[in-house]
Amino acid sequence: MAFSPGFHRRDREREAGDRLPPGQYLTEDFPVLSAGPTPRVDEAAWSFTVETETGEQRSWSWAEFMDLPQERPTVDIHCVTRWSKFDTTWQGVRVDTLLDGLDTAASHALAYSYGGYTTNLPLQDLIGGKAWIAHTFDGAPLAREHGGPARLLVPHLYFWKSAKWVQGIRLLTQDQPGFWESAGYHDYGDPWREQRYSWA
Repeated sequence: MAFSPGFHRRDREREAGDRLPPGQYLTEDFPVLSAGPTPRVDEAAWSFTVETETGEQRSWSWAEFMDLPQERPTVDIHCVTRWSKFDTTWQGVRVDTLLDGLDTAASHALAYSYGGYTTNLPLQDLIGGKAWIAHTFDGAPLAREHGGPARLLVPHLYFWKSAKWVQGIRLLTQDQPGFWESAGYHDYGDPWREQRYSWA
């Protein structure tokens, strides 16, 4: 008896149980989706900046960033296009480390990228061990098509919130929609509530 690939996929999704958000399917691949051309950013030219609502800035070169405390989270990720990938392994710097000691009254943040992409998040979703600036995936330097040399990683939200080619985080006292949010995607993007679009 022969079984179609769809049969095996449904079987895996049943086995996933509570780990798979509603409306998602599992994949072993890592699909590449981007809002525009893939920028080329060399590590020698890369820097990352955090800016508070008052204009205070702190920046790191690639070498300085790599000297910061590193973590190796293993997380499930979920794309708004309905694929999910379990047990992905990363290495990077926890966002808490980058914000440590900053004087801010911000409630929100806007992540911005080389190439012009932006996405907004409540600040609470970037702290408390929920988010990283990741430079390594599955034991290898993060590939350019997946956001290398570094991307934001916020695994509890749909993956468009995990900005590729990230250049900095701007702290804000009020929400400011990013690229996809301004185009009709949901402002928050919780996969467990299927917050895909602003009208959902």
